[in-house]
Amino acid sequence: MAFAVVFGLGGPAYAQAATDAAAPGATGPGSVVRETHGAWQVSCRTPPGAKEEKCALVQSVTAEDRPNVGLTVVFYKAIGENKKLLRVVVPLGVLLPTGLGLKIDNEDVGNAPFLKCGKRGCVAEVVLQDEVIGKLKKGQNAMFIIFDTPEAGIGIPVSLQGFADAFAGLK
Repeated sequence: MAFAVVFGLGGPAYAQAATDAAAPGATGPGSVVRETHGAWQVSCRTPPGAKEEKCALVQSVTAEDRPNVGLTVVFYKAIGENKKLLRVVVPLGVLLPTGLGLKIDNEDVGNAPFLKCGKRGCVAEVVLQDEVIGKLKKGQNAMFIIFDTPEAGIGIPVSLQGFADAFAGLK
């Protein structure tokens, strides 16, 4: 079941295809960490041709039991739309058909398909509804689950400490 089915998300954000490990415009060359809220960094930059700065919440983590396996979690608002998106970049070599699993405080949220893989990893991206954002704001921990074989899931913990404050200021 995809995040979209379980929590009424808008589905994969195909309009803003995953081209690298970051949110379009918010991170990349010239980006600056503007704030830190708990475990989250607010990374900002002005994209070429844009009139204003774009920011994203970013956290990069590794699996506790496998330090060579990590992921980058990015929350951002779509440019020119009132959509809030979650993008997760995982290492190459993950099993793609199983998608990316998510639990918030040990509650199964579902999974999201991977959209594409590039030099920096494989990307899952979904449009978030307010219900899921509320769970993230109130939660203590998220667990993203990737698979390297159909039987072997790798849980990668992500702290939600500071998420609510960081998300409130996201532009």
